[in-house]
Amino acid sequence: MEMPVPNPSIIARKARVVQRLQQVLPADAVISDEQETRAYECDALTAYKCPPMVAVLPYTTQQVSDVLRICHEEGVPVVPRGSGTSLAGGALPTADCVILGVARMNEVIETDYENRFIRVQTGRTNLSVTGAVEEHGFFYAPDPSSQLACAIAGNIAMNSGGAHCLKYGVTTNNLMGVTMVLMDGEVVEVGGPYLDAGGLDLLGLICGSEGQLGVVTEATLRILHKPEGARPVLIGFDDNEVAGACVSDIIKAGVLPVAIEFMDRPCIEATEAFAKAGYPMCEALLIVEVEGSDAEIDHQLGLISDIAKQHNPVELRQSKSAEESAKIWLGRKSAFGAMGQINDYMCLDGTIPVSALPHVLKRIGEMSDHYGLKVGNVFHAGDGNMHPLILFDANKPGDLELCEEFGAEVLKLCVEVGGCLTGEHGVGIEKRDLMHVQYAREDLDAQMSIKD
Repeated sequence: MEMPVPNPSIIARKARVVQRLQQVLPADAVISDEQETRAYECDALTAYKCPPMVAVLPYTTQQVSDVLRICHEEGVPVVPRGSGTSLAGGALPTADCVILGVARMNEVIETDYENRFIRVQTGRTNLSVTGAVEEHGFFYAPDPSSQLACAIAGNIAMNSGGAHCLKYGVTTNNLMGVTMVLMDGEVVEVGGPYLDAGGLDLLGLICGSEGQLGVVTEATLRILHKPEGARPVLIGFDDNEVAGACVSDIIKAGVLPVAIEFMDRPCIEATEAFAKAGYPMCEALLIVEVEGSDAEIDHQLGLISDIAKQHNPVELRQSKSAEESAKIWLGRKSAFGAMGQINDYMCLDGTIPVSALPHVLKRIGEMSDHYGLKVGNVFHAGDGNMHPLILFDANKPGDLELCEEFGAEVLKLCVEVGGCLTGEHGVGIEKRDLMHVQYAREDLDAQMSIKD
C-alpha cells in the first residue's frame, strides 16, 4: 500500500512558519518534529487526539506577542495550552495549528503581603502559588484536584474551582488582574492589584473564556491569611439520596463549611485501595471541613453533626489530628487517579442547585441502569458541582459513543433542574454541541459578538 504524499503547499507553509518562529524564540522553544509534536496531541480528555503542526514554548510575554503576531500574519490558528490537564478538550489541537504552551513561564514576578496579592507568570502551577507564600502565613484559595500539575493559565481559562471553593469562591473570585496578549500580538493590561477596576468588567469576561479572547501570560492573584485551624469530619450513609439531602440541610441551616465533598461506593472503594485513607465502606461519604479557632471549629462541627444525625448516618467521625486530616484529603484528591487505575472513564462537570442533589443522583442511577455503564460519583457537593465518572471500555467498539450519549443526558438533566453545563472544566470540545441546551440562539450570538 502506498503512503499518501503530503501536500507540497502545506509543507512549504509549515517550513515558512517554523522559520519565522525560530527567529523570535530560542532554539529549544520551537517543536516541529512530527514525533515530538505528539506530546501535544491531546489534553486529559484523551478520547480525542490530533498532533499540531507546530508547538511553541515561549518564556516571556514579548515572545508570546511575537508568536501571535506571526501566526496572525500567516493566518495560522493558535491553541493556547497550560499544563494540558483540561478534562473537556480545551487544549485539543487541529492539524494546521500552532500549540502555544506557557509551561516554561513559571516565575513569581511580585509578592505584596501588605496588600495581599501575588503576581505570577501563568505557567506556574496552582499549588506552587501557595508554596511561594505559605512561609509568610498566606495561601491561594482555589484548589482543583489537579492543583499539583495544573497551570494558573488553565485555571483562568476554565474558571477553575476546587474542594474549598464553597467558602472562598472559584478563580474569578480570586483573580485581580491579567496581562493578556491578543491574537494580533497586542499586549493589554486588565485589572490590577486592587479590589475592583473601573469601567466594564472585562476581567469577568476573560476568566472562563477558554483562551478564545487572548493568551493570559501574567496574573495578579488574591492571597489570603491561613486560617487559625481546620478540621474535617467524615459522614457515611447507606444511601446516595440521603447523603444529598444531608448536604442540602447543612446549607439551608446557614452553616458555611469551607468544603463539602461527596463520594459514592465505587469511588470510596477505589480510593481506599489506592490511598488507604481509612474511609468507611458505605454507599455514600461526605467530607465536611470547617475552619477557625478551636472553639469555632467545635461549634460548627457540633451543628453539622446534629444535622447529620437526623439522617441516620452509618458513621460520623471527626479528624483528631493534622495527620489524619491530611490523610482524609489525600484520599479525596486521589479519587480521579484511583478510578483511572480500574477503568477508562469520562468525567462530567454539570452544576445543579444543591436542593436538586437527591433527585439528580437518583436519575443518574436510573440512567446508569438504562445505558449499562457504571458511574462513580465524586463532586463538590456544597455548591452542586457534579463530577460523575462514567466508566467504559475504550477498546470495546461503540462503548465510547454510548458513554458520550449517557454523558450528554446527564448534562441536559443538570440544565433541566436549573443548573448549567459546566462548573469548572469548561466547554472545550466535550460540551460544544450542547451549548444550545442551555443558551438560546441570541445568547450564543452575543457570546460570539464579544470575540468579534
